[in-house]
Amino acid sequence: MKIIITLSLLAALFAGAAQADVKLEDNSKLLGKWRVNSESLGLDKERKKINVTWNFQNNGQIATISEDSLGRTSEMDISIKYSVENGVIKKQSVPGREKYEECSVVELQGNEMILKCKGIYLFMTRQ
Repeated sequence: MKIIITLSLLAALFAGAAQADVKLEDNSKLLGKWRVNSESLGLDKERKKINVTWNFQNNGQIATISEDSLGRTSEMDISIKYSVENGVIKKQSVPGREKYEECSVVELQGNEMILKCKGIYLFMTRQ
């Protein structure tokens, strides 16, 4: 019985380690342009394709460019503030307002990054 409990605890420990977020020390791994390819409500949920570029700048701004899917304008450019605190990205949730949301880096390997923001996952590729 002790062996089964021990094995169960080890399995839970390793499963948690596989899903551990990447803790950022600063913004150095973020700097530059990232294309947001898709978004999803979960890692294993259906992904919705989107066409957005985030340019993480060293001055604490993310310059975003997105194509307007409704066709009113060809592109929409918006800058929002961000910082890296306690290993996560804190970014403005609405431009011009001082309300922030946290985004954690779920995965960062090579040119691929997955962010988990409030209620949504963003799948990104460095440009």
